[in-house]
Amino acid sequence: MRLNDIKDNAGSRKVRVRIGRGIGSGVGKTGGRGGKGQTARSGVAIGGFEGGQMPLHRRLPKRGFNKWRRKDFNEINLGALQTAIDDKRVDASQPITVASLVAAGVVRRAKDGLRLLGGGELSSKVAITVDHATASAKAAVEKLGGSVTVIVPKVLEADEIKRKKTAAKKAAQSKGA
Repeated sequence: MRLNDIKDNAGSRKVRVRIGRGIGSGVGKTGGRGGKGQTARSGVAIGGFEGGQMPLHRRLPKRGFNKWRRKDFNEINLGALQTAIDDKRVDASQPITVASLVAAGVVRRAKDGLRLLGGGELSSKVAITVDHATASAKAAVEKLGGSVTVIVPKVLEADEIKRKKTAAKKAAQSKGA
């Protein structure tokens, strides 16, 4: 192979459409912008305006909730963990943590922690430290004689008082209903 033989794969580079180059191009005259007026000019900031009609984004109901400081966990199934052990990327005799999984290349980055899920089969005895584990995953690991250590998040005293007050209020409402 020589340098002059090297070329891109067919279709890997798309040629830019050159607008405003005559009627034969299909995007001549107005250049794909329609007729005259505000939208034919640059710097248009209409943003969903429908001529005074209530815009679609305001007609639709508000749904759901996005938690403000939502934690983003790495999730790993038991099957993926077993595959990593079989490939000798993770040593089952050593305690498994997020850091060891990142070092082994099983997960890309640490994020906010690790969540162990029960998908797949596990056949090795492991000691794993996670931020959350499903009941099925915990049962599967303990069935093989392994252990799952769940890291308990630090809770501020003020938050605990607020949680107890809310729980008491809900309990009083359920008794009254």
